[in-house]
Amino acid sequence: MTNILVAIILVVAIIAIVWFLVKQLSVIVVNAICGIIGLFLVNFLHVMQWMGKPDLGYDAATLLICAIGGIPGVLILMLLGILGITI
Repeated sequence: MTNILVAIILVVAIIAIVWFLVKQLSVIVVNAICGIIGLFLVNFLHVMQWMGKPDLGYDAATLLICAIGGIPGVLILMLLGILGITI
């Protein structure tokens, strides 16, 4: 009887952990998509050229920062570009 109870508790715990990870993964994916779209819009609208600076570009480091950081990552890259620090 206790073996069945322990098995049920373990299954419920595993389901809860998987559910939490799936929810977090969806938030991370949405954040990454928003960051890449934000980078595309900044480059498409030439926002950096309004301030007399070159566009951000699409190299590996820029895409990785935007994918991990999302919209704040794009804003940090813009700030670094305004200050003259290239990545």
